[in-house]
Amino acid sequence: MSTNSPAATEAASSSTAVQSQPGPAAAPTAPPGRLRVGVVGLGFAGQQALKGFSQLADVDIVALAGLETDRLAELGKQYEIPYLYERWQDLVDRDDLDVVSVATPTHLHAPIGIAALEAGRHVLCEKPLARTGDEAQRMVEAAIKANRVLRVCFNHRQRGDVQVLKRHIDEGRLGRIYYAKAHWLRRNGIPGLGSWFTNREMAGGGPLIDLGVHMLDMALYLLGEPKVLSVSASTFAELGTRGLGGAPWSSKTIVGSAYEVEDLATAFLRLEGGGVLTLETSWATFREMGDHFGVTLYGTDGGAEIGVKNYATEDTLRIYTDVSGAPAEIRPQVMRGGGHMTVVREFVEAIRSGDWSAHVGRDGLARARIIDACYQSALEGREVEVVDLL
Repeated sequence: MSTNSPAATEAASSSTAVQSQPGPAAAPTAPPGRLRVGVVGLGFAGQQALKGFSQLADVDIVALAGLETDRLAELGKQYEIPYLYERWQDLVDRDDLDVVSVATPTHLHAPIGIAALEAGRHVLCEKPLARTGDEAQRMVEAAIKANRVLRVCFNHRQRGDVQVLKRHIDEGRLGRIYYAKAHWLRRNGIPGLGSWFTNREMAGGGPLIDLGVHMLDMALYLLGEPKVLSVSASTFAELGTRGLGGAPWSSKTIVGSAYEVEDLATAFLRLEGGGVLTLETSWATFREMGDHFGVTLYGTDGGAEIGVKNYATEDTLRIYTDVSGAPAEIRPQVMRGGGHMTVVREFVEAIRSGDWSAHVGRDGLARARIIDACYQSALEGREVEVVDLL
């Protein structure tokens, strides 16, 4: 699932449906060197995948799957996709695809991803990689066994401010970073009260797995992927259970679920090497209006902060240093960043590279294990070690 915009992924489920295109599944052979792509999911994430793949000259989108028949027909016409399906299985069963892009509710990531990998397809999967670390591990193991690329859509690390700060850190300008904070907070941002987002079985959790995984990825990416040793976390469900905090922009399909997940989570993460990362996420809290996220880093030679309000891309990065012994604040002018387009391009480049063993979704698995430990810590009221089985 994706939450980098108020519009978000709608369901493309495994329920029985009729193939909307007659005739055999196999299409004419593609020209040598071109990749043939099938996309599952019609919401924001699926549309971003369609937009990204459609802009690459050596890629053909040949199949699309999703339950919303009107939207399926509309997107099929917009992107000139010859084969449209309501059932994701019909798309995955095609024998002429190189790539399957998974942009569905979270509970379908593992079933679709594993089926596609076992069929010999490369897989681009929306975040989080899966509902649990065990599901994520099965996906990674399937990618390794099939010798195929598995990549997770961590699009926020592609922001211009994140990329500039990453280069600044890699140049050693902050020294050793010993304390980091990451947050994504909303006032009224539960993405559909009664939708699959608020159903624990379908979503895997609330803002921690939805928004928190983005910020966890951003922070660990900037810090150079330190191993997370243990976590101590708490979760709260104070507003959603009372019917409060629903996002006014949400258009999610209602499945009639009770509110079964948290609406705020906080976590303290111990990192290898002695550093610490704190993580705070919420869908609904009594705070200032808007959708705000960012990271703060404290290093031995400097500090930095990314603060984003309502998805802004300008004037979001601050770097703190000394100039001739006086405190100084630097505000770099950064480009917007590539977002999903860059994720799609890098995914295709990974396939083209031939070094597929380096791109099997290990970062998505690591994030899933950390989220698992956070939920376990909150449930049991104690610090929990992070399991690392791969």
